[in-house]
Amino acid sequence: MNTESMYYIAESGKTFEQAATDLEAAVKRHEFGVLHIHDLGNTLRSKGVDFTGQCKVFEICNPAQAAKVLSSDMRINMALPCRISVYTEQGKTRIGMIRPMPMLAALSQDATLAEVAQQVEAKTRQMIDEAR
Repeated sequence: MNTESMYYIAESGKTFEQAATDLEAAVKRHEFGVLHIHDLGNTLRSKGVDFTGQCKVFEICNPAQAAKVLSSDMRINMALPCRISVYTEQGKTRIGMIRPMPMLAALSQDATLAEVAQQVEAKTRQMIDEAR
């Protein structure tokens, strides 16, 4: 599999902050929780790193789906929670993720996990598309 197919990235016409706000709202509308938001841009700058971009990584989770994954294969906890990023690149705002389906397929051949990954990927794509 080519590495580009591992990603789902949408370009947004919105500002970075507006896209981040809209993503958070979309996550909640789809009954996922926002566990944490890592502001990587500000963190890097606060450590003295000359980083001019913006990047927020949203850790999101749907408890029922996470429980299915962990019941099927506890090792998959290392791939949880899901992450969606809002970032700037070459002057454009982008919203993206590593796709759950190919990621989990690389970690397990379990049919239950494949079904959960398909459902989660459909929801997270909708979140990204709504926030763009």
